[in-house]
Amino acid sequence: MTTSLPAIATMVLALVLLALALGRWRENGAGALVWLAAFLATVAIRTPYSLRNRHNRIVEASKGPTDMLLLAGMFATMMVLPLLQLATGLFDAANYRLPAWAAWIGALLQIPYLWLFWRSHADLGRNWSPGLEVRESHELVTRGIYARIRHPMYAAIWFSALAQPLLVQNWIAGLPVIPAFAAMWFIRVPNEEAMMRRTFGAAYDAYCATTGRLFPPLRG
Repeated sequence: MTTSLPAIATMVLALVLLALALGRWRENGAGALVWLAAFLATVAIRTPYSLRNRHNRIVEASKGPTDMLLLAGMFATMMVLPLLQLATGLFDAANYRLPAWAAWIGALLQIPYLWLFWRSHADLGRNWSPGLEVRESHELVTRGIYARIRHPMYAAIWFSALAQPLLVQNWIAGLPVIPAFAAMWFIRVPNEEAMMRRTFGAAYDAYCATTGRLFPPLRG
Protein backbone atom coordinates (compact mmCIF):
# COMPACT_ATOMS: atom_id res chain seq x y z
CA MET A 1 0.00 0.00 0.00
CA THR A 2 1.18 3.48 -0.77
CA THR A 3 2.76 5.33 2.15
CA SER A 4 3.06 8.81 0.67
CA LEU A 5 2.06 11.58 3.05
CA PRO A 6 -0.65 13.07 0.74
CA ALA A 7 -2.22 9.62 0.26
CA ILE A 8 -2.26 8.94 4.00
CA ALA A 9 -3.69 12.40 4.75
CA THR A 10 -6.41 11.92 2.12
CA MET A 11 -7.32 8.51 3.52
CA VAL A 12 -7.52 9.79 7.09
CA LEU A 13 -9.64 12.77 6.05
CA ALA A 14 -12.00 10.54 4.06
CA LEU A 15 -12.42 8.20 7.04
CA VAL A 16 -13.17 11.13 9.34
CA LEU A 17 -15.74 12.55 6.93
CA LEU A 18 -17.35 9.12 6.49
CA ALA A 19 -17.64 8.70 10.25
CA LEU A 20 -19.17 12.15 10.64
CA ALA A 21 -21.57 11.53 7.75
CA LEU A 22 -22.76 8.26 9.26
CA GLY A 23 -23.29 10.07 12.55
CA ARG A 24 -25.63 12.50 10.79
CA TRP A 25 -27.76 9.82 9.13
CA ARG A 26 -31.01 11.20 10.57
CA GLU A 27 -30.38 14.67 9.14
CA ASN A 28 -29.13 13.32 5.81
CA GLY A 29 -31.88 10.76 5.20
CA ALA A 30 -32.02 7.30 3.67
CA GLY A 31 -30.91 8.45 0.21
CA ALA A 32 -27.65 9.73 1.63
CA LEU A 33 -27.06 6.38 3.37
CA VAL A 34 -27.44 4.64 0.01
CA TRP A 35 -24.93 7.07 -1.51
CA LEU A 36 -22.46 6.39 1.33
CA ALA A 37 -22.86 2.62 0.92
CA ALA A 38 -22.20 2.90 -2.84
CA PHE A 39 -19.19 5.13 -2.13
CA LEU A 40 -17.70 2.51 0.19
CA ALA A 41 -18.41 -0.24 -2.34
CA THR A 42 -16.69 1.84 -5.04
CA VAL A 43 -13.57 2.19 -2.89
CA ALA A 44 -13.61 -1.53 -2.09
CA ILE A 45 -13.82 -2.44 -5.80
CA ARG A 46 -11.12 -0.07 -7.03
CA THR A 47 -8.50 -0.22 -4.27
CA PRO A 48 -7.10 -3.72 -5.06
CA TYR A 49 -6.57 -2.76 -8.71
CA SER A 50 -4.96 0.56 -7.76
CA LEU A 51 -2.51 -1.22 -5.46
CA ARG A 52 -1.75 -4.04 -7.87
CA ASN A 53 -1.28 -1.89 -10.97
CA ARG A 54 0.63 1.06 -9.53
CA HIS A 55 4.01 -0.45 -10.44
CA ASN A 56 3.11 -1.24 -14.09
CA ARG A 57 5.52 0.54 -16.41
CA ILE A 58 3.86 3.32 -18.46
CA VAL A 59 4.94 3.63 -22.10
CA GLU A 60 2.56 6.43 -23.13
CA ALA A 61 0.54 8.86 -21.05
CA SER A 62 -1.59 11.93 -21.63
CA LYS A 63 -1.48 14.10 -18.51
CA GLY A 64 -2.05 17.56 -19.90
CA PRO A 65 -3.80 20.37 -18.00
CA THR A 66 -7.18 19.55 -19.56
CA ASP A 67 -7.14 15.96 -18.34
CA MET A 68 -5.93 17.00 -14.89
CA LEU A 69 -8.72 19.60 -14.70
CA LEU A 70 -11.33 17.00 -15.71
CA LEU A 71 -10.10 14.55 -13.08
CA ALA A 72 -10.05 17.29 -10.43
CA GLY A 73 -13.62 18.23 -11.32
CA MET A 74 -14.78 14.64 -10.94
CA PHE A 75 -12.89 14.20 -7.66
CA ALA A 76 -14.50 17.34 -6.26
CA THR A 77 -18.07 16.75 -7.43
CA MET A 78 -18.27 12.97 -7.02
CA MET A 79 -16.44 12.65 -3.69
CA VAL A 80 -15.30 15.79 -1.89
CA LEU A 81 -18.44 17.96 -2.02
CA PRO A 82 -20.95 15.17 -1.19
CA LEU A 83 -18.81 13.85 1.68
CA LEU A 84 -18.30 17.38 3.04
CA GLN A 85 -22.02 18.10 2.92
CA LEU A 86 -23.09 14.81 4.49
CA ALA A 87 -20.43 15.09 7.20
CA THR A 88 -20.93 18.74 8.16
CA GLY A 89 -24.11 20.14 6.57
CA LEU A 90 -21.96 22.99 5.25
CA PHE A 91 -24.19 23.50 2.21
CA ASP A 92 -27.56 23.00 3.90
CA ALA A 93 -28.80 26.31 2.51
CA ALA A 94 -28.62 24.73 -0.97
CA ASN A 95 -30.73 21.68 -0.09
CA TYR A 96 -33.79 20.80 -2.16
CA ARG A 97 -36.46 18.20 -1.53
CA LEU A 98 -37.68 15.65 -4.08
CA PRO A 99 -40.53 13.13 -3.75
CA ALA A 100 -39.66 9.85 -2.04
CA TRP A 101 -39.74 7.96 -5.33
CA ALA A 102 -36.77 9.99 -6.58
CA ALA A 103 -34.51 8.53 -3.89
CA TRP A 104 -35.80 5.05 -4.77
CA ILE A 105 -34.80 5.60 -8.39
CA GLY A 106 -31.39 6.79 -7.25
CA ALA A 107 -31.00 3.67 -5.11
CA LEU A 108 -31.97 1.38 -7.99
CA LEU A 109 -29.45 3.08 -10.27
CA GLN A 110 -26.70 1.96 -7.90
CA ILE A 111 -27.29 -1.66 -8.97
CA PRO A 112 -26.17 -1.30 -12.63
CA TYR A 113 -23.53 1.20 -11.52
CA LEU A 114 -21.80 -1.13 -9.08
CA TRP A 115 -22.13 -4.18 -11.32
CA LEU A 116 -20.64 -2.41 -14.35
CA PHE A 117 -17.96 -0.77 -12.21
CA TRP A 118 -16.89 -4.13 -10.78
CA ARG A 119 -17.18 -6.01 -14.07
CA SER A 120 -15.10 -3.48 -16.02
CA HIS A 121 -12.30 -3.58 -13.43
CA ALA A 122 -12.39 -7.38 -13.33
CA ASP A 123 -12.21 -7.70 -17.12
CA LEU A 124 -9.45 -5.10 -17.52
CA GLY A 125 -7.29 -6.53 -14.75
CA ARG A 126 -3.72 -5.24 -15.11
CA ASN A 127 -4.75 -3.13 -18.11
CA TRP A 128 -6.72 -0.74 -15.90
CA SER A 129 -5.29 2.69 -15.19
CA PRO A 130 -6.84 5.80 -13.59
CA GLY A 131 -5.36 8.07 -16.27
CA LEU A 132 -4.98 8.11 -20.04
CA GLU A 133 -2.07 5.67 -20.09
CA VAL A 134 -0.76 2.72 -22.06
CA ARG A 135 1.15 0.27 -19.91
CA GLU A 136 3.91 -2.13 -20.88
CA SER A 137 2.40 -5.28 -22.46
CA HIS A 138 -0.93 -3.48 -22.65
CA GLU A 139 -3.66 -5.70 -24.06
CA LEU A 140 -6.70 -4.75 -26.12
CA VAL A 141 -9.39 -6.27 -23.91
CA THR A 142 -12.33 -7.62 -25.90
CA ARG A 143 -13.64 -10.19 -23.43
CA GLY A 144 -16.38 -10.07 -20.83
CA ILE A 145 -18.37 -6.85 -20.78
CA TYR A 146 -15.86 -5.38 -23.28
CA ALA A 147 -17.09 -7.81 -25.92
CA ARG A 148 -20.19 -5.64 -26.29
CA ILE A 149 -19.33 -2.21 -24.82
CA ARG A 150 -16.12 -0.22 -25.30
CA HIS A 151 -16.57 2.01 -22.25
CA PRO A 152 -18.47 0.10 -19.53
CA MET A 153 -16.70 2.03 -16.77
CA TYR A 154 -17.93 5.31 -18.18
CA ALA A 155 -21.40 3.77 -18.53
CA ALA A 156 -21.22 2.83 -14.86
CA ILE A 157 -20.24 6.35 -13.82
CA TRP A 158 -23.12 7.79 -15.86
CA PHE A 159 -25.50 5.73 -13.71
CA SER A 160 -23.79 7.00 -10.56
CA ALA A 161 -23.74 10.62 -11.72
CA LEU A 162 -27.44 10.58 -12.59
CA ALA A 163 -28.26 8.95 -9.24
CA GLN A 164 -26.29 11.36 -7.08
CA PRO A 165 -28.67 14.37 -7.26
CA LEU A 166 -31.52 12.02 -6.36
CA LEU A 167 -29.72 10.74 -3.26
CA VAL A 168 -27.78 13.82 -2.17
CA GLN A 169 -30.42 16.45 -2.70
CA ASN A 170 -28.26 19.54 -2.71
CA TRP A 171 -27.49 22.02 -5.51
CA ILE A 172 -23.79 22.14 -4.55
CA ALA A 173 -23.05 18.60 -3.36
CA GLY A 174 -25.39 16.60 -5.59
CA LEU A 175 -26.09 18.12 -8.98
CA PRO A 176 -22.68 19.39 -10.24
CA VAL A 177 -21.39 15.87 -10.84
CA ILE A 178 -23.57 15.60 -13.98
CA PRO A 179 -21.97 18.49 -15.93
CA ALA A 180 -18.54 17.53 -14.56
CA PHE A 181 -18.86 13.99 -15.89
CA ALA A 182 -20.46 15.15 -19.14
CA ALA A 183 -17.34 17.28 -19.74
CA MET A 184 -15.15 14.27 -19.06
CA TRP A 185 -17.19 12.07 -21.40
CA PHE A 186 -17.21 14.48 -24.35
CA ILE A 187 -13.59 15.65 -23.98
CA ARG A 188 -11.69 12.69 -22.58
CA VAL A 189 -13.23 9.72 -24.40
CA PRO A 190 -12.21 10.86 -27.92
CA ASN A 191 -8.64 11.30 -26.62
CA GLU A 192 -8.75 7.85 -25.05
CA GLU A 193 -9.98 6.24 -28.26
CA ALA A 194 -7.30 8.06 -30.28
CA MET A 195 -4.66 6.63 -27.94
CA MET A 196 -6.07 3.13 -28.39
CA ARG A 197 -6.00 3.62 -32.16
CA ARG A 198 -2.34 4.66 -32.07
CA THR A 199 -1.51 1.62 -29.96
CA PHE A 200 -3.58 -1.11 -31.61
CA GLY A 201 -4.23 0.26 -35.10
CA ALA A 202 -6.58 -1.75 -37.32
CA ALA A 203 -7.38 -4.16 -34.48
CA TYR A 204 -9.00 -1.32 -32.56
CA ASP A 205 -10.99 -0.18 -35.60
CA ALA A 206 -12.27 -3.73 -36.06
CA TYR A 207 -13.19 -3.86 -32.38
CA CYS A 208 -15.09 -0.55 -32.62
CA ALA A 209 -17.08 -1.91 -35.56
CA THR A 210 -18.60 -4.66 -33.39
CA THR A 211 -19.19 -2.79 -30.13
CA GLY A 212 -21.08 0.20 -28.80
CA ARG A 213 -19.61 3.02 -26.74
CA LEU A 214 -22.03 2.88 -23.81
CA PHE A 215 -24.62 0.29 -24.84
CA PRO A 216 -24.41 -2.95 -26.83
CA PRO A 217 -25.02 -2.29 -30.54
CA LEU A 218 -28.44 -3.07 -31.93
CA ARG A 219 -28.47 -5.80 -34.52
CA GLY A 220 -31.17 -6.33 -37.11
